[in-house]
Amino acid sequence: MTDAFDALRMPYEPTDPDPAFAAELRDALRAAVLTPGADMTTTEAPARAETRSLAPYLAVSDARRALDFYVAVFGAERRGEPIVLDDGRVGHAELAIGDSVLMLAEEFPEIDHVPAERGGPSVRVEVPDVDAAVALAVELGAEQQGPVEESGHGRTGRIRDPFGQRWLLAQAPRRSSAGRPRPRHGEAAYFTVTAPDDEAAKAFYGAVLGWQFAEGTVPRAWRIEGSGLPDAGLWGGQPYPGWKLMYAVDDLDAAVARVTAHGGEVRERRREPYGHTADCVDDQGIEFWLWEA
Repeated sequence: MTDAFDALRMPYEPTDPDPAFAAELRDALRAAVLTPGADMTTTEAPARAETRSLAPYLAVSDARRALDFYVAVFGAERRGEPIVLDDGRVGHAELAIGDSVLMLAEEFPEIDHVPAERGGPSVRVEVPDVDAAVALAVELGAEQQGPVEESGHGRTGRIRDPFGQRWLLAQAPRRSSAGRPRPRHGEAAYFTVTAPDDEAAKAFYGAVLGWQFAEGTVPRAWRIEGSGLPDAGLWGGQPYPGWKLMYAVDDLDAAVARVTAHGGEVRERRREPYGHTADCVDDQGIEFWLWEA
């Protein structure tokens, strides 16, 4: 009787895949890597946490609980196993928060390593959502100190954690698709190639410059990968071939008022998935966009 697995022992010859299948697989992989339809937030891994020139070292009443608390509230990651002394106290532990390292240990009154009883310094920590982080911290036993509010440096909130440490929670900066901080008011936010035929433009720049393209958030819009700029795109179906810059503004209403007041023209305002925009021309005929996130 022939063993059905005999076929697996036979010599094999590699062969090229079906061209249609290869093209489909290549497109699927490119789409997965370039995250089509994503907004202007980063998909890159955060910078590696390192011990820097200045690093906070906390004294906490319960290091094991504190580690769990900081992981839950701040999104911290443990760096190795804590060092536990013979008496059971945690003598040293480290957490990665963003690109920085937080160190902590249990209380050691014999060397004056104790938490501040009242007041004391605060440690500033960036979190993706200040309101949610403060609410979770309170749920886990922290004391909220004042309201979460907008300040001159973004949205912030203050807490005292269950271990006596005071924290200033700050909204982490939004980042572009290249992993860089979102531009501030007046800074270039986006570069767009405008073309009547987006498919022809994709073929041209793909062949000449090696750019790759992923589907954008509006029809016939494509995100450019490989331009070297924080964010760039190609927009097809446009009556004018060329390119335009988009500038970030804090207040679009005020910005367009300044455009017209100084001799420019505001052609169109739109609400897009990524924010409010205004298509403008300066007093010498140079086209540009304004963008309020």
